Amino acid sequence: MGYCVYILRCADGTLYTGISNNVLRRLTMHNRGQGSKYTRARRPVVLVYLEKASDKGQALKRELAIKRLARQNKDELIVTYQEGIRK
Repeated sequence: MGYCVYILRCADGTLYTGISNNVLRRLTMHNRGQGSKYTRARRPVVLVYLEKASDKGQALKRELAIKRLARQNKDELIVTYQEGIRK
C-alpha cells in the first residue's frame, strides 16, 4: 500500500491528521497509546477519513493542507468522504 493521509476522531471530539503507508497498523498504534503524543491522551480514536497519495511527499503536502483547514471545512471533508464510501 502506498502513502495515505488520514483523519482520526479522538474520544474528546478533536481531530488528528496524519500520514502512513500502513493505516491499519498506524490506527492500532494510536489506540494502544503508541501512535502520537496527541492521541495518547485522547483514546480511543476512530478513522473518519482516508485519502490515497501518489507518494510520501504528496501525502505530507496534503496533510499540511488539511491541517490548515478550519474545523468546519474538515468536518465537511469528512462528511463528503463518508457519504462516498456508503454509495
